[in-house]
Amino acid sequence: AMVAGTKAETVIAVIEKMPLQQRNLVKEITLDMAGNMGLIAKKCFANATRVTDRFHVQKLATEALQEIRIKYR
Repeated sequence: AMVAGTKAETVIAVIEKMPLQQRNLVKEITLDMAGNMGLIAKKCFANATRVTDRFHVQKLATEALQEIRIKYR
């Protein structure tokens, strides 16, 4: 599901309209690296494994590698 907005309180309020039994069935959640998304996932989907999306991990790794490459040119 997708919920518009990034404020944790707003997103949590929308997600909590779903029955708890249904939310407990969620096994895995993919998130970006924003701290509030982790809070939302932990509060609303306590049983789910949280996974950081590949795009953000690759972006950070590429940026770090680029910094090192430039430093040692």
